[in-house]
Amino acid sequence: MSASAVRAVDVRKSYGKGSTAVTALAGVTMEVTSGEFAAVMGPSGSGKSTLMHCLAGLDTVDSGEIWVGDTALAGLGDKKLTALRRDRVGFVFQQYNLLPTLTAKENILLPLDIAGTKPDELWFDEVVAAVGLADRLGHRPAELSGGQQQRVACARALVTRPAVVFADEPTGNLDSRSGAEVLSFLRRCSQEFGQTVVMVTHDPTAAAYSSRVVFLSDGLLVDEMAKPTAQAVLDRMKAFEPPVVPAPAPRTGA
Repeated sequence: MSASAVRAVDVRKSYGKGSTAVTALAGVTMEVTSGEFAAVMGPSGSGKSTLMHCLAGLDTVDSGEIWVGDTALAGLGDKKLTALRRDRVGFVFQQYNLLPTLTAKENILLPLDIAGTKPDELWFDEVVAAVGLADRLGHRPAELSGGQQQRVACARALVTRPAVVFADEPTGNLDSRSGAEVLSFLRRCSQEFGQTVVMVTHDPTAAAYSSRVVFLSDGLLVDEMAKPTAQAVLDRMKAFEPPVVPAPAPRTGA
């Protein structure tokens, strides 16, 4: 059996207090195994982004447990939690979050520079080749297309060989072709490099690149789908849509 890369056990999270409290997660238990590419989907307000932030150690939980590998996040001090996010977790966001004054290469290597760690040159070259950026390493973000900037962000997330990469709507700002390139790369990372990827998305086409989709609704995990297709995911998502209530017929005069 594959080892667990990240897991949540009965995780609950609310925002606010009293009558204004909003429950984001109402007892979610899920596991992503090492090397798996998992997509998290659900309607707006379902808790998918909150779940990702809790799994990645970006937000705390009210109750329940989060594990990254064999490390429980509960009880970690700020320094240990920062080190875990730096060394064992990679991030790809909808906004590329590249530093505009740095070249593509410098942006990719930034996590290692912050950690004071020398890069593995062979791994760096393999990652750069995989994202197709070998001839763009000296360019700054303003000189790159959106798709190229997101591929720089993907390479930056992978260069530390993290236990898991979290991708939050990674194709949200990209056209369909650039989005397909990024998603193909993430799938390749899972299949060829054994990289664990957890992606939050609202797009059934994006979810179809994953090996498994989990569906959230009202803060609960309500379903999952292995080997998803875009049409199957779309059909499942339709079940979350509220029923259309027909407008009342206009009243006629007596």
